Amino acid sequence: MSYMYKETVTKNPFKGCLFNCIYCENSFKRQAKRQKNRCIDCYNYKPHFHPERLNDYLPKNKLIFYCANGDIAFAKPEWLSQIFEVIKNKSDRTFLLQTKKPSCLYGYDIPDNCLVGTTIETNRDTSNISKAPESCVRYFHMLNLVCRKFVTIEPILDFDMEVMKRWIKEIDPEIVWVGYANHTNGLSLDEPELSKTQELIKELESFTDVRLKTIRDNLGVK
Repeated sequence: MSYMYKETVTKNPFKGCLFNCIYCENSFKRQAKRQKNRCIDCYNYKPHFHPERLNDYLPKNKLIFYCANGDIAFAKPEWLSQIFEVIKNKSDRTFLLQTKKPSCLYGYDIPDNCLVGTTIETNRDTSNISKAPESCVRYFHMLNLVCRKFVTIEPILDFDMEVMKRWIKEIDPEIVWVGYANHTNGLSLDEPELSKTQELIKELESFTDVRLKTIRDNLGVK
């Protein structure tokens, strides 16, 4: 098991999101505020395209997390077509693309060297933390995608064990990343006990590759 960002390199030909997930405020949005002198759209976290970044060097020895600082659900179809063209032409690399609206990829020919992922923080209601489609909708749309897949359970929120395990197994991901929130976002009351998270991890390890991010107890100790 390992931490996601030690095994991936992030490239962002597309950035921005309008789902307003509350846990992004202290992560992606804060990072975006450093870009004011370089790109005002990055600064405002407005969905936009940087086609010049399609020519960036892409290493062969790491997973390439493409468009990580945004959600491709807000990318125009012509932008996604260009992104997939780069992925297809770099068949000796492996790419990750993630979205909280997997249905946005319906109709695209997803290359074999691309893993499509979604975030499933919980199987329960997420309307109080995000404008993204409910987790049950993400689960359903992931089932209908014909491609290689991954799932991110981060920040993990309290869940129903049997439902969560069944959802992940039916999605059939090659990799599942699991982790608690890295920042204080008012989510602590919704987090599962460490023992429950560890039980889920053990269950998932019986059928997929589980990789850990921030794992801690309710006192915030890793």
